[in-house]
This record gives sequence, C-alpha cells and structure tokens, in this order.
Amino acid sequence: MDIQQLVRELKTENRSKIVMLVADGLGGLPVEAGGPTELEAAKTPNLDTLARRGVQGMMNPIAPGITPGSGPGHLGLFGYDPVKHLIGRGALEATGVGFKLGPKDVAVRCNFCTLDAAGNISDRRAGRIPSEQSGPLAVKLRDIKIPGVEVFVEPVKEHRFVVVFRGEKLGGNVADTDPQRTGVPPLAPVAHDEPSRRTAEIAKEFVVQAQELLADQPKANGLTMRGFSAAPVIPSYEEVYGLKAAAIAVYPMYKGLAQLVGMEVIGQPTSLSEEIDVLEKAWNDYDFFFIHFKYTDSRGEDGSFPEKVKMIEQFDAIVPRVMALKPMVLIVTGDHSTPARLASHSWHPVPTLLVSETCRPDGLTAFSEKTALHGGLGHFQAVYLMPLALAHAERLAKFGA
Repeated sequence: MDIQQLVRELKTENRSKIVMLVADGLGGLPVEAGGPTELEAAKTPNLDTLARRGVQGMMNPIAPGITPGSGPGHLGLFGYDPVKHLIGRGALEATGVGFKLGPKDVAVRCNFCTLDAAGNISDRRAGRIPSEQSGPLAVKLRDIKIPGVEVFVEPVKEHRFVVVFRGEKLGGNVADTDPQRTGVPPLAPVAHDEPSRRTAEIAKEFVVQAQELLADQPKANGLTMRGFSAAPVIPSYEEVYGLKAAAIAVYPMYKGLAQLVGMEVIGQPTSLSEEIDVLEKAWNDYDFFFIHFKYTDSRGEDGSFPEKVKMIEQFDAIVPRVMALKPMVLIVTGDHSTPARLASHSWHPVPTLLVSETCRPDGLTAFSEKTALHGGLGHFQAVYLMPLALAHAERLAKFGA
C-alpha cells in the first residue's frame, strides 16, 4: 500500500485550515566557501519568529541526488509520487492558461529565444521579453498550418507560450529542443518511441514556419520546445485527502498543475501581495490553500544572489498577514533548490518549516538550510509532507487497532 492509499483510508474531516506557502526554488548554496546561502543572507524576521514555534527539516523533492523540474517538484509537495505520476510541462502550461486538453492532444511548453546570425542561441529567454510584446508574437504563430493536424498557440507569460497539436495517433514522448546553454543552435525534436515520431515531424515543421514568421524580430526570432505531453489522469485532492483545496498563483503553469490535482484556482493576482488579498477574501471557503511565489526561482536561474535574497525578503514580509488568519497548519517550503551559484535547479534538499499548535517545536530560532539540517522533521521525501500536514491538522485517524 502506498502512502496516498493509506491516507485515503485514514482521512477525517474537521474545520481546520492548512496553508502551504511555496517559495519556488527556495534552497540555495553559498557563493564561496563558508559564506551564507541566499536564505541565510536574507533578513527574515517573520520566518525566524515562526521557527521558534515550529519544526524544521530538509525535504528531498523526489529522491537524493535527483534534480526536479517544477512539475515533479510540485507534485511531490502535493503528495503525489512524481515518478509514478508523470506530468509534462506542456500539459501544465496548457491547463494553466485554460486550455482544455483532449484525448488527441499533445501540448508543448515553448520559449521564445534569441538566435544570432549563425542560428545559435544567444539568449534562451529572449531577454525575458515582456508579456505585452510576446503575446502578439504568439498569436502571430497561429498562422502556421500543418496538413493533417490542428495547431493551437496560446500566450503564457513573458517569453513563454504553449502549443497544442491535435490529431490522430500523436505520442508525447519527444525530447526537448532547448540545449540549456547558449552559443549552440536549438536541438531537433527527436521521438523516443514509435507513436511519437509523427509528433516530432510536426514539431519540426512548426519550428521551420515559426522562424520564418519571427525572422524580423530583434529578440524573439527563434523558439525552443519543452515538455511534450498529453493530458494526465490523476486522483484529485478531495478524493485523496478529503480537502476542498484552493490554489493562488500568478504564473499559469502552477495554476495548471493545481487544476490537474483538483484544486480550484482562485483570483487573478499579479503580485505576492495580491495573492494574500485573495487568500484573505477566500479564507472561509476552503480547507487548504496553496500559495505560489515564483521570483525566488527566477532570480536564482538568473544567477543573481543579491536579487534572490531580495525576493526571499519580500516573501518573508507577507508572513504576518497569513498568520493573522490563524491557520491550524502553516508549511513554508520550496519545490526544489535553485542556487544562484548554479543558475539552475539543483538536487539539494529544500529547507521546510511546519508550524502548528500540535507540532513538537525543535528549539531552533531561525529558518535556513543550516537550521533545517538539525530540525525535528529530519530528512524526508516530499510525498510525506501532506500526511504531516493532515496529521498536524488532526485530519488523520489512527492506523490499526
């Protein structure tokens, strides 16, 4: 019996509230030996105050040594085994912008990029082109026509957009075309199984036509494709945990993932402060709230240690507003680590803080990687975070006689 099946059998109902505050890419590394991580360098008086009341630990999003993408990282937070429940980024992006995937669809998350005269990538994110400029370019790509398949293109945010191919016998097992570095051309889409060969050929033709349409653009004159995927089948939060769950996020991908696990996406916030506005207004309507903050991850991927520190401090500043609502359980964590030193996701465990009147405080007085290493939660896998939340919310019955 896996942990979700056990939780299904033990779940109980009460009026307790659970809040999961996720600072995307929270975990970090020192820039130089003996120095602080971004979280350790940040001034976080509110999180440090909570640390005195709570219990900490180090969480592995998937397994030791495995670097997670954002989708698997969040699935683990939500208690779903990311290895068992594979959800491609394309499906997340499509669902996040409100596209209803059908059984004949393969979705692809795409990035506008900048290509130099030789066709090599000089900027993987087209200078993080603003949404008001990238949106019309995505719409322009709707002019692409490929025989035997319907093509849908939807703007997402900044340099991101989503493409959906609809047709017969399309597989989603196609390799990403982003080489994850500059100075080289985008990769060709390569199928990993026979059903995906047609999808790969369609993707190649899409790229050819797209680059013709984008040829006159100063920044977004190329694209890369990631996360080819069909719609997944996954049990809902209410089915597994007995929770009426709400998701509050700015970026579409995280809204999409929340919807795929049965959360209701509420509000249309454009900032962290507005996310808390939505939380306050909806407080009486839900049992569980997932609140997502993106920019700790973005600044880490940019390789900017000082800017990631600033984002952590912004995150800390909203904590009193959340605590004023008196949730029975508050969890503060990230979906993975994104050290500015590496400018990418990493395999390092994520510091995690759980605060509840029913927890056993571990005596720590600050929240950081160093303190979490010595916390009462120890080292644990992310799939156990939701059972811990339910237990501290007194929503799990005893196992056995």
